[in-house]
Amino acid sequence: MTVFPRRTAVLAGVLAIAAVPALCACGGPDASSGDQKSAATATTAKAVGGISALAEAAKKEGTLHAIALPRDWANWGALIDGFKKKYGIKVEVENPDGTSEDEIRAVTSRKGQDNAPDVLDLGSSFAQSAAQQGLLAPYMAAGFADIPDTQRDSIGRWSNDYGGYISFGCDAKRVQTCPTSFKDLLKPQYKGKIALNGDPTKSGSAFGAVYAASLANGGSFDDIQPGTDFFARLRKSGNFTSVESTQATIEAGKTPISIDWDYLNAGYTDKFKSKGIDWKVTVPSDGKFSQYYSHAINKDAPHPAAARLWQEYLYSAEGQNLRLKGYARPALMTAMRKAGTLDKAAAAKLPSVTGTPTFPTESQQSNAKDVIAQSWNQTTSE
Repeated sequence: MTVFPRRTAVLAGVLAIAAVPALCACGGPDASSGDQKSAATATTAKAVGGISALAEAAKKEGTLHAIALPRDWANWGALIDGFKKKYGIKVEVENPDGTSEDEIRAVTSRKGQDNAPDVLDLGSSFAQSAAQQGLLAPYMAAGFADIPDTQRDSIGRWSNDYGGYISFGCDAKRVQTCPTSFKDLLKPQYKGKIALNGDPTKSGSAFGAVYAASLANGGSFDDIQPGTDFFARLRKSGNFTSVESTQATIEAGKTPISIDWDYLNAGYTDKFKSKGIDWKVTVPSDGKFSQYYSHAINKDAPHPAAARLWQEYLYSAEGQNLRLKGYARPALMTAMRKAGTLDKAAAAKLPSVTGTPTFPTESQQSNAKDVIAQSWNQTTSE
């Protein structure tokens, strides 16, 4: 399963890497610390004496160094604040808008240094690749066994944390009848109204939109071409606008229909309400495409106890429910519903969707990337 970096990804393999700041290589515990050595090889909290012992070791380290965690994405801000409050451990976030490639580059270029990332939030193809390169530490947080088999590494080097579906966000005050399917988008009433959140050769959500359109038009995980053909039809009809959808363009009325991840569109609903915008969110009935992000621990994490404690927090009921409050679908959602620990009020606010998500393989998405890289500019050109 391939998942793109959060805002930018180059499908042809050329990526502008953000400059990595030179952080102070100080402040961590002595590498000879018994607690740290124990945590660095632990595959479960039990291996270091349980959560309380792990928390004590993490407090001695004092810091968690993270990378590419934007506060307004899938409720990372609340999770960071919650972890700090619960355990009193400082969380440093470098390059918050970075990509999965940036994260891997930081791990490999700073191996053995105190300023290397402790933890990683990766597109799943990047997580799988990093595991194969031996960059990730096996660790199974409480609840690991309840994550669906297709969404976790068998020995715990990575596991899915949160995700969502491609959705339609619609300004109901500017659009008389909001679309509920990709087929609807071809109707003449939507002329000049439909936008993507970026270019699918660079944007993960836009790529997902093309994949969803393919599934809605006779395509499959092996064949994304019907999706590019669909957007060519949208362009020719005049319904598709080249203006990239953002919060600002939606507020200005330039992109009244935005195809994006449901947790981002749903988050806009709250933001727009005070501005008089009636933002409706629907997962299209004919093109359900889902992607999840994976979490992992750097094998050479300078703060190994804090990294593992962070993992425990993310996959706890508290952490997974905070995902829900950010409209992201937690990996443990089904298990939590059965256990009665799910925040039902937060879950009820999610855009409605039926069925169990399925995911393309890494090779299927790699092939899809190649198709889009070769055809998208032609698809949207005049």
